[in-house]
Amino acid sequence: MVALKPSEIDPFLRRPSDRAPVVLVYGPDDGLVAERAAALVKAAAGKADDPFSLVRLDGAEIVSDPARLVDEASTVSLFGDRRVVWVRDCGARNILPAVQPLLDRPDGGSLVVIEAGDLKKGTGLRKKVEDHATAVAIPCYPDTAQDIARLIDQTLKEAGFDIDRDAREVLEAHLGADRMASRGELRKLCLYAHGQPRITHADVAAIVGDASAFAMDELIDAVAGGDLVEADATLRKLEASGTHSSVAGTMLIRHFQLLERARAEIGPGRSATDVVERLQPPIFFRRRPAIVRQLGLWSKERLARALDHLDEMMRQTRSKPHLADAIFSEATLKLARAAAGAARR
Repeated sequence: MVALKPSEIDPFLRRPSDRAPVVLVYGPDDGLVAERAAALVKAAAGKADDPFSLVRLDGAEIVSDPARLVDEASTVSLFGDRRVVWVRDCGARNILPAVQPLLDRPDGGSLVVIEAGDLKKGTGLRKKVEDHATAVAIPCYPDTAQDIARLIDQTLKEAGFDIDRDAREVLEAHLGADRMASRGELRKLCLYAHGQPRITHADVAAIVGDASAFAMDELIDAVAGGDLVEADATLRKLEASGTHSSVAGTMLIRHFQLLERARAEIGPGRSATDVVERLQPPIFFRRRPAIVRQLGLWSKERLARALDHLDEMMRQTRSKPHLADAIFSEATLKLARAAAGAARR
């Protein structure tokens, strides 16, 4: 079947279909992929004590030995429960040769849950699963503003906290790049605020800043605004904090995509200031002047070139992980120099 719609995902995770031989959980949000796969496995395997009811495999194992997956899926559970095979860390590995036999004879009674990366539409494993009559595909894209709001509400309610309005605005602006990271930030915030009834702006700044979310905003604004000195200093701060280049690169791409969308809305009767004030999700009010200035530095054509440059940077960091930090630093400083040149002109 085709990929599940957002409204269909949570009900399926709670009660997975007995007819689905394979469930592919994929997308650019690695944290959400892991969270949804774990929820699905828990719902399907339950708390069975039978070690044969749940088998964990690594994507590398499947690539080196494709027959292993079929063998595990064909094994009968000791107590007759539905057997679940959980395949993790697949990334963009080609595991289709191992999965295809399960799709060709989807009557084995087992459930195979596969965690994958951001798979291209209409190709490979994603196409095979989406075209299959009973297999299920679950996409995992970065949280929307509504998703982030629900996540904050749920977490703070469970922990017994209220939150000030300005603190919530800052929190919403700094979550969403990765579901697992967002949950981690919220848990850390609740631990920091333990013993007090409300979470304040100072609490959010103290804790979320420790995780480099504020430093990431500083880097983004320095790069897009052409401040080379600040960009270099913030890069060093992020490296010292251990922020992974893939996370920082994804957030930088999202910001330039936001600028591209905002630039397209500027026209007769709509100034950059008007557009920025109405962006969704809303921009934290203290950052809005910086975003307006950036829109004056980046034309539509320059933004397209910047996004191509960032896409190439991400490709190189994946193919050369040992040089990822250096590649990311070079790419961001190149963009900062371009913005500085536009400012001088």
